[in-house]
Amino acid sequence: MKTPIYLDYQATTPVDARVLEAMLPYFTEHFGNAASRNHPFGWKAEEAVDTAREEVAKLIGSSSKEVVFTSGSTEAINLALKGAVEMYGDSDHGKVKGRHIITSLVEHKAVLDVCKHLEKNGCDVTYLTPDKTGRVSVEQIAEAMREDTLMVALIWGNNEIGTINPIREIGALCHEKDVLFFVDGTQAVGKIPVDVYADNIDLMCLSAHKMYGPKGVGALFVRRRQPRVRLVSQIDGGGHERGMRSGTLNVPSLVGFGEACRLCRENLEKEMAHTTGLRVRLEARIRASLDEVHLNGNADHLLPGCLNLSFAYVEGESLLMGINNSLAVSSGSACTSASLEPSHVLRAMGVGDDLAHSSIRFGIGRNTTEEEVDFAADRIIETVKRLRDLSPLYEMALEGIDLSSVEWAGH
Repeated sequence: MKTPIYLDYQATTPVDARVLEAMLPYFTEHFGNAASRNHPFGWKAEEAVDTAREEVAKLIGSSSKEVVFTSGSTEAINLALKGAVEMYGDSDHGKVKGRHIITSLVEHKAVLDVCKHLEKNGCDVTYLTPDKTGRVSVEQIAEAMREDTLMVALIWGNNEIGTINPIREIGALCHEKDVLFFVDGTQAVGKIPVDVYADNIDLMCLSAHKMYGPKGVGALFVRRRQPRVRLVSQIDGGGHERGMRSGTLNVPSLVGFGEACRLCRENLEKEMAHTTGLRVRLEARIRASLDEVHLNGNADHLLPGCLNLSFAYVEGESLLMGINNSLAVSSGSACTSASLEPSHVLRAMGVGDDLAHSSIRFGIGRNTTEEEVDFAADRIIETVKRLRDLSPLYEMALEGIDLSSVEWAGH
């Protein structure tokens, strides 16, 4: 077993060796431009892209004609949200549906930042507060809907806490109300079953590097029937991807994307069982040796390989410093400017700053082993115990003192 052990699979995944093998010939031997229709080099590249598009479509239950290739989920989100607003919120393009968008406070920054941009351009955005497990309910969506609601934009599996939203039910409501439904499927696709038609999804982004493919390539699903969704392109020049996304296609990476999707589809149930089992094992081992461990997320609706825990009376950055030579994990806190701010996701769930600052996200993946999980648990237990031994707050809590009632002396 080599250290450091990688447990940050929500951030990115290693390229699978089989994916790399499929990609390599398209860097040198089959290097043609997929838009070159006049010779075999272009034909070979176009054929490879078509195969990749088919594999993406099979994984998500769509037609290949509904898959628009992008540079990743962030670009796909921009195309989906901005493109829909320009198409349906502007009288220049025909029927105006409205300019009201519903989203949540626990979305990825890529969605939240695009929504902030759209607000500056005349859109009205409702940001829903999730429950204490980070989940948004159908009832919340229904209550927030208005006559001018254009779109609901919601994350499927949360990238920080792993909570899974009731996508199929929310999608059914959106279709009933003639509202577009955009789903951020970045963490869900390839990890849990996805069927965009059965799940009532109109637009969905996904990214290759979250499923053992290369970085810098992704896709946007754009529904073509019941309803047919139209978007205004955000990148012009050449009319590639049926006019929705111009630019020379990254053929080697798309080949890798397609192969990654094929592997995920063929091994989905086995990998779900593997990662879920290791996640349960990791949490149980930690809880068996430590008290005051809090799960951030919904225990009944959780991505297989995502575990976010808060360790009371321990500062998250100190915990990370104590383990970062042997474990690659992520803190729930982010350092912004000169101050340490707790995660916007945990804050929206109502997690107090002390617990939010002590949160650690463990990402378990295809290559993770039981030995690695046990080693990680032991390192966490050892480090938390050492830090708590240094904490007067933990000692006071053990003595039964209610720390919220203590009047701390000022400087």
